[in-house]
Amino acid sequence: MSNLSADILATLEKQAIELPSWAFGNSGTRFKVFATPGTPRDPFEKIADAARVNELTGLAPSVALHIPWDLVDDFGALRAHAEGLGVSLGTINSNTFQDDDYKFGALTHEDPKVRQKAIDHHFECIDVMNATGSRDLKIWLAEGSNYPGQADMRGRQDRLHESLATIYERLSGEQRLVLEYKFFEPAFYHTDVPDWGTSYAQVAALGERAMVCLDTGHHAPGTNIEFIVMQLLRLGKLGSFDFNSRFYADDDLIVGAADPFQLFRILFEVIRGGGLNNPDVAFMLDQCHNVENKILGQIRSVLNVQEMTARALLVDADALRDAQISGDVLAANAVFMDAFYTDVRPALAEWRESRGLPADPMRAQLDSDYQRTIEADRVGGVQAGWGA
Repeated sequence: MSNLSADILATLEKQAIELPSWAFGNSGTRFKVFATPGTPRDPFEKIADAARVNELTGLAPSVALHIPWDLVDDFGALRAHAEGLGVSLGTINSNTFQDDDYKFGALTHEDPKVRQKAIDHHFECIDVMNATGSRDLKIWLAEGSNYPGQADMRGRQDRLHESLATIYERLSGEQRLVLEYKFFEPAFYHTDVPDWGTSYAQVAALGERAMVCLDTGHHAPGTNIEFIVMQLLRLGKLGSFDFNSRFYADDDLIVGAADPFQLFRILFEVIRGGGLNNPDVAFMLDQCHNVENKILGQIRSVLNVQEMTARALLVDADALRDAQISGDVLAANAVFMDAFYTDVRPALAEWRESRGLPADPMRAQLDSDYQRTIEADRVGGVQAGWGA
């Protein structure tokens, strides 16, 4: 008998998790990028693999693109290709971290010509958004300094605001600017957008269509990420998630692999703050599959998010609030732990079958001919990967 109520199942029915196109390309470490058979050679093949994940899980109806990695001659054709496979094109991610001109910054650079080059790149991304029907322009900046005294930190913040304001003014309609943060790497002394507070300060100065992106791997060890989730939801500025796991730094591992309980706690605060199935809060993966099969890695990730969402929905909010009001610490914690330890996998498998999906999407992919077919078909050419 299912331990998930009809209301919970109806809520899960609406859940959508955007996949990153780059997750299907080759990746690795700073020492080596690993090639694997069947890796896509262009954005069309990346989207085909993403559509396969959605076909088996019903959880991933859109694909994020990275520019210039996913540049094509005709984005209208790419959009039609995606829609023909049952998915849409989602967030457009800019890239100002792989050009020699950006060695000492892009949107924060001392040289106005370099800043304008970075701004023009974002204008190009907005043109892509217009062609694909995408809503969000997501910006992550690998900018900062390595040594004390190297850079004018105050001046860089001022230049960042001016650059972001220029980009923001180019957006139209419902389009949004979403600013990601990361506490270090590749800059080691200071990073220009190192934390949620800096991101919030920058986007709050831009307008209501500028939001913060929270990458779950972009925090110092021991950071209470669910507190940040709560605060950004409270402030109305949480625009999107990049879900992944980390053990040490920005590991970009399968979400829920390192600390499933943390993922549960984050999703509880998402639900508590009205962020679940909220069109203003986008769920997206940001992962690189270095040693595991890419399609299976993405399937496992979206299933993990769904499972922890289901467990978080099982928290007895009334019992929890009563325990909090009465100061019963152990009772409150027990409410949390009872929900977290509930095994919802059989109920989710039953629910998937009721929707015409495989009960076990991982096994369905392994038993299918999909991987063997793409390995046979995708021979020749240049495999997609970092920088391509």
